[in-house]
Amino acid sequence: MNRIFRYVVLPLLVAFSITPAVKAENSLLKFFTNTTSSEPEPETAAAQKVAFQPQPAVDDNIAQDITDANAIIFSAPPRETPEVGRERYGPVAEYLSKVLGKKVVYKHPGTWGVYRTEMLKGNYDIVFDGPHFNSYRMENLDHNILAKMEIKHQFVVIMRKDDKRFSKLSELAGRTFCTHAPPNLGTLTLLSQFENPARQPVIRNTKGWKKIYDGVVAGKCVAGILPVANLNKFDPSRANSRTIYTHRALPNQAFSAGPRLTREEQITISRALVAPEAKEPTAKLRAAYRVGISFITASNEEYLGVSEYLKNEWGYY
Repeated sequence: MNRIFRYVVLPLLVAFSITPAVKAENSLLKFFTNTTSSEPEPETAAAQKVAFQPQPAVDDNIAQDITDANAIIFSAPPRETPEVGRERYGPVAEYLSKVLGKKVVYKHPGTWGVYRTEMLKGNYDIVFDGPHFNSYRMENLDHNILAKMEIKHQFVVIMRKDDKRFSKLSELAGRTFCTHAPPNLGTLTLLSQFENPARQPVIRNTKGWKKIYDGVVAGKCVAGILPVANLNKFDPSRANSRTIYTHRALPNQAFSAGPRLTREEQITISRALVAPEAKEPTAKLRAAYRVGISFITASNEEYLGVSEYLKNEWGYY
């Protein structure tokens, strides 16, 4: 029995214990020897010898982090799927990589919670998002604003044309609003007008400016908030809606860069984003947010104080 265990059973046990390590080590070796090809590399004799040293498996996300340990991280809010995000922001990251002579990697955050957490940790080097976030990073994370959308943000609160019950915004406390969930800037500007926490509007999360407009007109909500530019598109003659409140104009979405980039590198990025050469790599991003023919240069002073809209959002202050 001992001879059977020693010469038959024991070798089988050893073989089974080695197999996962072989797979893990081969995966790790392939990663470090072939980062540009999706085709599997044939196993070499050297790989087979190294494989007998047990190693943990490396998944795709960890492998990406190993490759990009020294890369410049570029991100944006998760307003789209990861696939759409890569289509919009991937070409921008490639363009900035060439401009800087450093690898710039776009990383989709997945959720708003991850986005907030990673941003507050200072883990994003370049970011494209709303003015309240840009202002916050500038004032708290040592970022500088580099380039922006030219048109300003100006939000309006609308009601149905035939709804004459209310004449001013304060009367809408406790009423339903079609709007995006916070921290959308339009929603935060709305909430900022209701200082009493016991008398806030009731937010009906509605994704998309057109759906917000349609929701109000259809009577799903008493009111809604959206950019005046979108309202002009959906209801240019105001045949179906009336404006009950207009918020002050704010600077629009912008790019900012943090302290891992030198000031000279930040200036290089700023110039690159507004240069004619940026037309192609920024095309899908500009189309998504109706930027126009190009971004324009921006200054920190324009964004001072806009972070105030995040005062009541958890995690920022």
